[in-house]
Amino acid sequence: MGKEIYYKPTFDNIPEEKRRKILDVAVNEFANHGFENANINTIAKKAEVSVGSLYKYFDTKTDLFLTSVNYGISTLDSIIDAIAGSDDDVMIKLEKLIRIAIEFSRKSSVLIKLYNEFTSESNPGLASKIAADMETITAAAYKKAITEGQSAGEIRNDIDPGMAAFLIDNLLMNIQFSYACDYYRERYKIYAGNDIFEKDEFAIQNILRFVKAALKMDKAE
Repeated sequence: MGKEIYYKPTFDNIPEEKRRKILDVAVNEFANHGFENANINTIAKKAEVSVGSLYKYFDTKTDLFLTSVNYGISTLDSIIDAIAGSDDDVMIKLEKLIRIAIEFSRKSSVLIKLYNEFTSESNPGLASKIAADMETITAAAYKKAITEGQSAGEIRNDIDPGMAAFLIDNLLMNIQFSYACDYYRERYKIYAGNDIFEKDEFAIQNILRFVKAALKMDKAE
């Protein structure tokens, strides 16, 4: 089952370039100001459309927000799902996921800021819709990878796949925030040093060693 669609059919009828401009502007507005403070008039003005046109494409501000979230994060999600579902060794998958989390967060920091914004959103209705849209497929991919790793003897069997998937996803999410969001960047420097953003390989290898120690089956088992 695909993600739910929150825009009207009329949005599909406009040129792709215009759709992208509207969503790029909306992503920036929501990422920088949050859902409550984001201004529809500002979005319309910067996207060079009328407010009336926006409401021809979206019933509500909430629908525009949810469409922006899906648009903004779908690229990263597709990459993550492809890696998690590949035939690679579990630890190779994990290394690839860590590398892409750092790379994507640097190149697309505004999208990660939007991600951070909606994960901290206080609106429970929005939170449940976002979680259903954004997390379900990735959670299943992670759980499958861990289960397969256990069957192959790569991961210890006394770990629940669902809990392991949850903890790994939290780790990757925190990595993304640490390379894109101001508060998390400062927090990262306090723990790992002011030069941590110049030491990607150091960070990657230390994260891998930490996770391997938690998941890896001992040779004696």
